[in-house]
Amino acid sequence: MAPLVLYHWTQSFSSQKVRLAIAEKALTCEEHDVNLPLSEHNEPWFMRLNSSGEVPVLIHGENIICEATQIIDYLEATFVDEEVPRLMPEEGSMYYPRVQHYRELLDSLPMDAYTHGCILHPELTVDSMIPAYATSRIRSQISNTESELKKLAEENPDLQDAYIAKQKRLKSKLLDHDNIKYLKKILDELEKVLDQVETELQRRNEETPEDENQPWLCGDFFSLADVSLAVTLHRLKFLGLARRNWGNGKRPNLEAYYERVLKRKAFYKVLGHVNNILISAVLPTAFRVAKKRAPRVLGTTLLVSVLAGMGYLAFVCLRKRFANMMLSIRTRQNYF
Repeated sequence: MAPLVLYHWTQSFSSQKVRLAIAEKALTCEEHDVNLPLSEHNEPWFMRLNSSGEVPVLIHGENIICEATQIIDYLEATFVDEEVPRLMPEEGSMYYPRVQHYRELLDSLPMDAYTHGCILHPELTVDSMIPAYATSRIRSQISNTESELKKLAEENPDLQDAYIAKQKRLKSKLLDHDNIKYLKKILDELEKVLDQVETELQRRNEETPEDENQPWLCGDFFSLADVSLAVTLHRLKFLGLARRNWGNGKRPNLEAYYERVLKRKAFYKVLGHVNNILISAVLPTAFRVAKKRAPRVLGTTLLVSVLAGMGYLAFVCLRKRFANMMLSIRTRQNYF
C-alpha cells in the first residue's frame, strides 16, 4: 500500500486531531512540518496542494485529502484491517450515534476564534501559556500576511483567486476574533457544550462497575469523540481557559478525564510536549527577521546566521534534556 504523507504544523489544532488519530490507530506516517510562522502554508507549492492554504493535508497515493474531519474519516474507511484499532463504531451499533453526536458537537466549536481571541484579549484568560508579547505580534503578523498574500497573488496568476479568497477570509476572521462581545458569547456557548460532556461522563461512571476500567466519553473504548475532546481540552489548557471550565469542584468528571488523557501513550507521544515548546513557533520568526534585515555584507550576514544557529542549537539541546527528564518521570507511571 502507498505510504501516508502528512503535511501539518505542530501547533495547529486541526493537525493535532489528525496526528492523534494516526497515533491511536498505530499507523505509519511520514510527517512534514509546514511552518505557519514562516508562512510556508502561503507558498505556491503548498497552495497548489491545498488551495485554501490550510493544514493539515494528507497524501496517500493518488489521493489528496485537505480537511481534518475528512482526513480522519478517510483513515477510518481505508485502514480496516483487524490489527488496526477502530475509532468509530460500526453504523447500526448503539454507540455509533453517540460518538457521532459528540464528535460533531466538539468539532463545531470555533477553536480558531478561541485561540486568536485569547491572544488578542488575554484578560479573558487565567494561567495562559501564551507569552505577553504575542498580542502585539499577532496583530502585526496578520497585517504583514495580508500584504504578503496580495503580493503572492500578483506573482502567481494561476493562484490569484485562491490568494484573494484567503485574504478575504483573514480579514473577516480578524473582525470576529477581535470582537470582545463575540468572544464572550462563544465562551458561554463553550460552557454549555462542556456541561453536556460532563453529564455524559457522569453517565459513563454510573453505568460502569467499580472493579472495571474507567470508561471514556462514549463507552469503554477510545473513539473519535475522545480524539476531539482530548485535543480540545489540551488547547483550552494552553489558552488559559482551563480554570474557567474545570477544577476546584467544577466539572469533576471533565477534570478527571483530562488527567487520564495526559497519561495515555498515544496522546503523550503526539501532544506531550506541545504546550511546552511554544518557543519553537517563535524561533522561526526570529530567523525570518534576521534573514530579511541582515545587510548584504558577507561578514555581517554570516555573523547573524551563526548567532541564529547557535541559539537554535541551544534550544534543541534544552528541549532534548527536558524531554529526557520528563520521559524518565513518565516511565514510572502506569500508562493505559
